[in-house]
Amino acid sequence: MPYYLYILRCGDGSLYTGITTDVERRLAVHRSGRGAKYTRGRGPLTVVYREECGDKSAALRRELAVKALTREEKLALIEGSGE
Repeated sequence: MPYYLYILRCGDGSLYTGITTDVERRLAVHRSGRGAKYTRGRGPLTVVYREECGDKSAALRRELAVKALTREEKLALIEGSGE
């Protein structure tokens, strides 16, 4: 089962990065308030980027790399994805 890196845009304009095997299911968990503490109360949440990473190890490495990007670099990544 492949893992995905995803980026959410929160209602306050902030970005949240995570990994999952099912982006839509994970989005539903975030929207229900049972996802990451950061996303609670920051709705509406929208998936603005997703990237297939292969296995969990690759997804974790990619997540770390994306989290190290500046906001402007993340926005450029999102813009280039066509999501």
